[in-house]
Amino acid sequence: MIEEVSATTLPLVLKDLTDTLHACVHDGASVGFVLPFSTQDAANFWETLIFPMVSAEAATLFVARHKGHVVGTVQLIPAPMPNQPHRADVSKLLVHPEFRRLGLGRMLMTALEDKTRALGLSLLVLDTRSGDPSQRLYQSLGFDKAGEIPEFCRNPFDVRLEPTTYMYKHLR
Repeated sequence: MIEEVSATTLPLVLKDLTDTLHACVHDGASVGFVLPFSTQDAANFWETLIFPMVSAEAATLFVARHKGHVVGTVQLIPAPMPNQPHRADVSKLLVHPEFRRLGLGRMLMTALEDKTRALGLSLLVLDTRSGDPSQRLYQSLGFDKAGEIPEFCRNPFDVRLEPTTYMYKHLR
């Protein structure tokens, strides 16, 4: 089940979101963090960055539930600048490693696209580590590759620098 999280229910999903982010980073997800990465680091990300954005209505937080627990998430962040009223960023698509291959990532992205259309926005933009399975998911959802930047991000496990791919999708 996919749902939007309201500002009032954010504390109820903190533990599951923390566990999901922590597990994804330790599984090698390139989502901005490197090891060592503690559960407190994960909780701080949600509490200090994402939850304030959701509370301020600057982002929409979607979660995927499986047997009552949040095991996946993605955020929709509309562009704040006046010359980009038609655009939004896709941020931190995460599915707990134990719950992958159930279609949750696809369902989260479908909900995000539906919300994007409901807001009257027509362009989604994202980046992903080049070659990650997420890149194939985004391509299967109709995202096009805009380009690749070499040595963009650090590998979560060591000091290697890896490329990232920027992608976009026009919603018509």
